Amino acid sequence: MSAREDLLDALEGLLIDDGERAATLDAVAARAGVSKGGLLYHFPSKTALFDGLAGRLRDLAAADLELMASAPDGPSAYYVRSSVWEDTAFDRTLVAASRLSWTEDAPVRRAFADVRASWLALILEEVGDPAAAEAIMLIGDGLYYNAVLGGSSVPDGTAAGSRDLDGLLSVVARLREGRA
Repeated sequence: MSAREDLLDALEGLLIDDGERAATLDAVAARAGVSKGGLLYHFPSKTALFDGLAGRLRDLAAADLELMASAPDGPSAYYVRSSVWEDTAFDRTLVAASRLSWTEDAPVRRAFADVRASWLALILEEVGDPAAAEAIMLIGDGLYYNAVLGGSSVPDGTAAGSRDLDGLLSVVARLREGRA
């Protein structure tokens, strides 16, 4: 793993554990085990560091979108099924970036908006109905929201909404078929 990736991992950890205010350049450098000068070599400012996180979000989302597009049971089922916390790199990046999306960090907000738009477009292409596509997105969003706020600082994947995934997937199937 590169020093740049270690720094982004450290930033994610701080954002997940302690929030945006704790994610100072000094704290990120210390958590990554590098000097502040080492951090500044890769990210010359806090803005550049946050831009790096937005870039990581976009990269991981692009890889996820490819998986979603080729899922055997379709993009809608994939989206809902993957909307539970599994402690993947993408999960950690999503949660960390979400801590910044509440601030004035425009690149992270734009990255989230673009990622959501790409997911929605793929689901809409599958189901053909904007309202059904949005309902499927909201089911997945709700699962993820429940997992993220599931009672600990790091989600544990056992939120109430994730217990009946098969039932939710049957609702998604009905929405895909226009029988909701």
